[in-house]
Amino acid sequence: MIDFHTSADVEAAVARAAAVAPELAALPAHRRASALDHVSRRLSERAEEFAAAINADSGKPLKWARIEVTRAISTFRWASEEARRFSGELQRLDTDPSAEGRLALVRRVPRGPVLGIAPFNFPLNLVAHKVAPSIAVGAPIVLKPAPSTPAVAFLLGEVLAETDLPDGAFSVLHLSNEDTARLVEDPRLPVVSFTGSGPVGWGIKERVPRKHVTLELGGNAAAIVAPDWQDLDFAAQRIATFAMYQAGQSCISVQRVFVHTDVYDAVSEAVVAHVNKLDVAADVGPLINDAAADRVQAWVEEAAATVLTGGTRDGRTYAPTVLTDVAEDSKVNAEEVFGPVVTLTRVGSVEEAFDRVNASRYGLQAGLFTTDVRLAFRAAQRLQVGGVIIGDVPSYRADQMPYGGVKESGTGREGLRAAMDDLTEQRVLVLTGLEL
Repeated sequence: MIDFHTSADVEAAVARAAAVAPELAALPAHRRASALDHVSRRLSERAEEFAAAINADSGKPLKWARIEVTRAISTFRWASEEARRFSGELQRLDTDPSAEGRLALVRRVPRGPVLGIAPFNFPLNLVAHKVAPSIAVGAPIVLKPAPSTPAVAFLLGEVLAETDLPDGAFSVLHLSNEDTARLVEDPRLPVVSFTGSGPVGWGIKERVPRKHVTLELGGNAAAIVAPDWQDLDFAAQRIATFAMYQAGQSCISVQRVFVHTDVYDAVSEAVVAHVNKLDVAADVGPLINDAAADRVQAWVEEAAATVLTGGTRDGRTYAPTVLTDVAEDSKVNAEEVFGPVVTLTRVGSVEEAFDRVNASRYGLQAGLFTTDVRLAFRAAQRLQVGGVIIGDVPSYRADQMPYGGVKESGTGREGLRAAMDDLTEQRVLVLTGLEL
């Protein structure tokens, strides 16, 4: 059990971050990139150790823990590459006669030290998505991992300490929720990057309206199976896997599935078959705590839906569950289950599916199984989400791509370059009297 840090520890971390901010912002790109390269390389060398720590801290099956480590290796590698090319742009200003001989250099500079608050469900890679872009742009970061999964963040801190980054460039603080609330309000941390629950995230934004706050708050991700999709078994296998992986504790876990009536029966049967093939220990795993298991169980019972498979519980492990005949306003549809539960709904058209997806107050990502490129573009135009994945489930994420949601799924974007833009602001230098 790791003890919480004291108020003196917190003050020391924040003071160091504020003091080192000018030095880190001025640090040459090659030094920031080299530090990030080092972290990526050391994660690769210690991959099994980190996977075991993820498993021990969160209960995540080793299969998924190893994949998370692999993603974190790439996240730091991408950050090092972006750090090397984060150069700004030139703008000719002589587009009007009054600006002849003038040129603007538009660069991005750090907004200031960052408070990064990370969740339990990806205790390494979502920490990486706070730390890596901060270092890449030259912003100190004070990292607050989830209270239930701090050990992995401290392991990462050991690796960061091996670099030649200046003292104060990063800190890891294990804090209670109450102490975190006080840290959020510290004016020396002008940027807050939060991933977690909606009520907490929006509460932060309301409490510090003058700070730059980015929020990734999850959702109830939907997948649509269009009538033209022929490989129904592939769609069913992907839906079954990514509705249940790591006990459904992912912001883009498949939660709602809308299937065209022409293929509904075949898809429903295949999803259930693939869910029943899952190894609960190796593929699914437990929920983070008893309270989470209690909530999932209560929501399924409250739904009074048709249970096609699952619906049982053993301690913190909730059986992979497939529901149908679910009311749209039922919590397992309308809220974020964050558990191994998926609902199947028959629709008469893809347009109806679009409407059902958009009826949610969330909008992180959606998946559409189709081979019709026109329908794919229609989905991108119609669906009120941050990302649309064609030919796969909404759970797909490449760590370098912009990632984030709309509506109550949050504001701002992760993904290395997108996050780097979010952590910085533009600064303009105008040169005069030039021959262009």
